[in-house]
Amino acid sequence: MTRLWCLLIGYAFGCIQSAYFIGKLRGIDIHQYGSGNAGTTNAVRVLGFRAGLATFLMDMFKCIIPVVIVTMTFGKMYPEMKYLFKVWTFAGCVLGHDYPFYLKFRGGKGVAVMAGFCACFHWVYIPVEILVFGIPYAATQYVSLGSLCVYAAGLVLMIIQGQLGVYAPATQGTLVEMYIVYGIMAAMCFWRHRTNIHRLVTGTERKTNLFAAKKDDVPKNN
Repeated sequence: MTRLWCLLIGYAFGCIQSAYFIGKLRGIDIHQYGSGNAGTTNAVRVLGFRAGLATFLMDMFKCIIPVVIVTMTFGKMYPEMKYLFKVWTFAGCVLGHDYPFYLKFRGGKGVAVMAGFCACFHWVYIPVEILVFGIPYAATQYVSLGSLCVYAAGLVLMIIQGQLGVYAPATQGTLVEMYIVYGIMAAMCFWRHRTNIHRLVTGTERKTNLFAAKKDDVPKNN
C-alpha cells in the first residue's frame, strides 16, 4: 500500500505540466509548436532560454518535493525501504509528467524529472549524471543523446551502489525491486525517445544549443 501512495503522490506532482502552463501564459499551446513535446528542449526552442530554464527548474522540483515528502514520512517508518520509496515516487512523477490525464496523456519525456531525482536520491548521482549528460551533449549538441545516457547511467550506478551496500539496510529483494522499477522508467524514456534514436542513427537529429537558443516558431511537425 505504501508503494501505491508513493506512486500516486509522485503522479500528482508529475502532472504539473510546466512547459504547458508557461506557454499558456504567453498565449501558446506548446503541443502545437516545434516537436509538440511538453519538455525543456521544446520550451527552449519555442519560448526561449528563460522559459526553458523555468520549465527545467519547475520539472526538477516537482520530483524533488514529493521524494522529500515521502522520505520524511514513509522513509522514517520503514528505513530499510527508504530508497525504494524514492524510486517508486520518481516512477509516479515520470508517469505524471509523460502522461498527464487532463492533457489527453500528452506530456514530456521525463528528462528534467530525472534531474530532480538525481538531486535527491543520492549525492553521488549529481556529479556523475552531470558528466554523463554534459560530455556527450558538449561533443554533439544532441540533447536526446545526453538524456538517454543519463537514464542508462542511472541504472548502472544504482546497481553498483546497491550491490556495494550503499543503500543499507535495504535487503537484496528490495534492491532488485528498485532496479526493476527504475529499469522500467529507463525503458520508457528510450521508448519516448524512439524517433530521436532513429534520427541519431541516421544522422538527422537536430542539434540544440540550450544556452544560446533562439525562439523557433515553426509549427509542429514542420
